[in-house]
Amino acid sequence: MTEILKRPRYAKMNSLLYPEMFSPNCFKEALLYKPKFGDLFISTYPKCGTTWIQNIILHIFRKGQKLSNPSEFLRLAPYIDMQGQEGIDKMPRPGAFKTHIPFSRMPYSKDAKYIFVARNPKDCCVSSYYHTRNQPGFEYWDGDFNDFFELFIAGEVQYNDYFDHLLDWYPHRNDPNIFYTTYEHMKMDIQSVIIRLSRFLGKEYIDAIEKDNNVLNNIKFYTNFNYMKENLSNIYLIKKGSDLENMYEGLRYRSDFVASLNTTQNLPGLQFMRKGIVGDWKNHFSSKQTKRMNRKILLHLKDTEFLQWNQDE
Repeated sequence: MTEILKRPRYAKMNSLLYPEMFSPNCFKEALLYKPKFGDLFISTYPKCGTTWIQNIILHIFRKGQKLSNPSEFLRLAPYIDMQGQEGIDKMPRPGAFKTHIPFSRMPYSKDAKYIFVARNPKDCCVSSYYHTRNQPGFEYWDGDFNDFFELFIAGEVQYNDYFDHLLDWYPHRNDPNIFYTTYEHMKMDIQSVIIRLSRFLGKEYIDAIEKDNNVLNNIKFYTNFNYMKENLSNIYLIKKGSDLENMYEGLRYRSDFVASLNTTQNLPGLQFMRKGIVGDWKNHFSSKQTKRMNRKILLHLKDTEFLQWNQDE
């Protein structure tokens, strides 16, 4: 790997890299949690459609009724890596826990359900770069894409190597308690994903869609990219002393960590949802970077359905 001029701020626990802005106590609680019957986990590699699938699930549970307040998103679908046991205990049910922990490190139980979304690593790399640059807690606001590419392809980013994470989950994609899809399929046919997911979550949810077409239409509307960008872009901008921050140790820790940084006055604007498209990597990868990533795809994914990702030059 070439010399890296700057790295994002990560911590490490049990050899797993995670954002340094997260409370170590909360992250440990997420790793050690013992699932209960009926628990639902959304587990993806970062920037593979996590927020999108969270939002879809919440609106399936609500049978097409929109969230009363976008700030409730963190309470209704808590990011347990950041919020820890409090996020788990205070989540209204039905709800879903978000995590990026790999399958082999997951709080796993055959009595719980899991949702896994995969995404082209090229687009994941670009989206991860902007996410890392735009989140002050990573202290990477002046980070260079070429440096980040080197970190990503070497697996030295949050939650470690993308390919290891994907291949950890992939053999379980057809397990009865696991729902699997790809970001690309969600972009191509979101209606079929919503219907399959509703059936996976339970009879009452697929019945609601089949009995009233407005339920499906509302879910599609409240989960389209433009609506989410307008209404959910600031869900992780927790104001100091807010009700949400006061509820969770993990949110207070993150807020205090960011406040302790010597931030520049010219921070890039936070874009938690940036473009939401397929193929944006073509605007960022050099020809050499494309060839290097394609070689890694061929090496690691040759026996999977993802081999197509090394064909799009």
